[in-house]
Amino acid sequence: MPSETTPPARPCEFCDIVSGRLHAEILYEDDATVAFLDNTAVMEGHTLVIPRRHATDVWDIPEDDAAAVMRTAHRMAGVLREVFAPEGMTLFQANRSAGWQDVFHLHVHLVPRREADHLHRPWQATRADDAVLAATRRRILGPGAAAPRSPRPLP
Repeated sequence: MPSETTPPARPCEFCDIVSGRLHAEILYEDDATVAFLDNTAVMEGHTLVIPRRHATDVWDIPEDDAAAVMRTAHRMAGVLREVFAPEGMTLFQANRSAGWQDVFHLHVHLVPRREADHLHRPWQATRADDAVLAATRRRILGPGAAAPRSPRPLP
């Protein structure tokens, strides 16, 4: 994990919002985060939560700032539920171009949802093969990794 965030390579519109150089409809701010309405909203109430300190993506953000972003996202989800009474909520966070990130300052989208709204899942989930999952686990943890502890006794 980096000890400090990477400065933006070019002007960052979200840094400009944090500094007040660029207008945004700010809903909440604290010492670590800012929440504001997305100016390209896909649904009414579509909100972005960002860290005040520039961090390009999930690999760049210090753990404390990442936790602060999630705390603010949780708080804002409650506010959006009270105001819009959505039937669901999509939280979305993208990293780098291949991951669909379009503004290179880490941000979490909060999108209030309705069952019959115009948004669709970007992929269709199907059950993965158990052998593939086991091989992937070994690749991530190493071949001799012990089973993780269960938070509750197994039956």
